[in-house]
Amino acid sequence: AEAGLGGAAGRRLRLQAAGLSVALRRLQIEGILARARERPAGGGAPAVLAHHEDPHRRLVVDPVPFALHVAVHPAQHRLGVRQRGGRAEIPVAGGGALHGAHAVGPGAERADLLHARSRAPAWSALIAARSTRKPFVTTYHGAYAERGRLKRLYNSVMARADCVIANSEFTADLVRRRYGTPDERIRVIHRGVDLAAFDPVRCSEAKVSALRRGWGVPDDRPIVLQAARLTGWKGQRVTIEAVAALKSSGRLGRVAVVLAGDAQGRDGYADTLRALVDRHGLADVVRFPGHVSDMATAFRAAHVAVIASTEPEAFGRTATEAQAMGCPVIATDIGAPRETVLPSDTSRPTPGTGWLVPPGDAAALANSLAQALALSPEARAEMGAAARRNVEQRFTLDRMRLATLEVYDQLLGAGLARRFAAATELRSCKDA
Repeated sequence: AEAGLGGAAGRRLRLQAAGLSVALRRLQIEGILARARERPAGGGAPAVLAHHEDPHRRLVVDPVPFALHVAVHPAQHRLGVRQRGGRAEIPVAGGGALHGAHAVGPGAERADLLHARSRAPAWSALIAARSTRKPFVTTYHGAYAERGRLKRLYNSVMARADCVIANSEFTADLVRRRYGTPDERIRVIHRGVDLAAFDPVRCSEAKVSALRRGWGVPDDRPIVLQAARLTGWKGQRVTIEAVAALKSSGRLGRVAVVLAGDAQGRDGYADTLRALVDRHGLADVVRFPGHVSDMATAFRAAHVAVIASTEPEAFGRTATEAQAMGCPVIATDIGAPRETVLPSDTSRPTPGTGWLVPPGDAAALANSLAQALALSPEARAEMGAAARRNVEQRFTLDRMRLATLEVYDQLLGAGLARRFAAATELRSCKDA
């Protein structure tokens, strides 16, 4: 850290969108910077609301009359953030922009809370928070590998916050076991889906047909979709073996299997998968389209989505995004999919949203695939509707925002969640 780090004059906090990074002089701190100050009389709410859907997507700010104090960083311009006449214009979910954000520069050290969601910048944020005696929040969103004491120490910063937001019950349990973090400092806030972006009603048949043509799959051919980067623990090999088992038992039919995702430099693994496809005579069945930018349309085109991960997913957004598009899901019975996928069960009063199978078990995956492919159009539609309801009731972007604001309120004594709930007609997550 630079000399003079603790001096107010030497501090400059900035909010950077994609990772929501705050810079303390040259220290880049990824996170949300919330400014909870009282507005002038008659001016409305104390505060600031800034949140994001994904580190690779644009910043999403709720269109609520909050005063948002940010320093516009040059890196934000690639995210659509612009500074105009001392104000920041920030894209909001569903289109449009928030124009009421005040851009502030070196005086941004007035911020009242720091929120980090990555390890390296979280160390800088921790130093900044402790030196300024401001609340510090982290979002623990991955099952970080811990190979040795140094890596464990490096990871531990994510559990050192005043409040640790875990993106699933699985992650919360991981934090408790690894670091002994008490329950009162952990809050589970599931990742939210933007229901406007993942809306089957807005996804036209023309878009679905165009995507199918790009994959070389006719409209009348059912698609099994696995959307994941091509890496061993995502389980593409298990999926291919399951499809081969369906073929050998005469249950495959005219199915097309789409393994969507980049190799990200793992060309050897991708070559191994293609060789496995050729060995089983599945070259006319399995597609490798690479990166797919329009995942909403991809899930809409699919008959069923597969999550074949052989290691636990800390959350696994594929499960909720697929369900939001009315697509049933087959997932491995480890990690967070246990929380997001409602397995089909005759004892359940409402329809399930998919199936859970043991990790690495190609035979079990094949059997669930056979069940999914054997669904009548009516049964498939019923399961798809249940999947959409599951997300609407439990995993929306607004629910994630509301729960995050409740954390801020606990630390700042502000009324952000109440005002946000009133503006969006959401109940407190504590009451849900």
